[in-house]
Amino acid sequence: MRIPARPADTTPDAERVQVELLRAAPVARRLHLALSLSATVIGAARRALARAHPQASSRELDLRFVELHYGPDLAGDPRVKLDRRDGTHRPRA
Repeated sequence: MRIPARPADTTPDAERVQVELLRAAPVARRLHLALSLSATVIGAARRALARAHPQASSRELDLRFVELHYGPDLAGDPRVKLDRRDGTHRPRA
């Protein structure tokens, strides 16, 4: 999938102004914008998971999020540790 060089709904002049404002912004402001955008995207992904799996518990949704975004290898470890902590871990035979 190719990402366009600039948004289709933004004129070149508007994009130029946006880039200039971003470059002129202090580091703290740029960091705030990046963290805010990340939080928005993570929230949207979590809401989509909850809609797709309405019967899932909060914990199941959290683990599914980790599995989808960080891979099954990373999700497996927290799952086992949480199961052990909660007394639900069943060792493999």
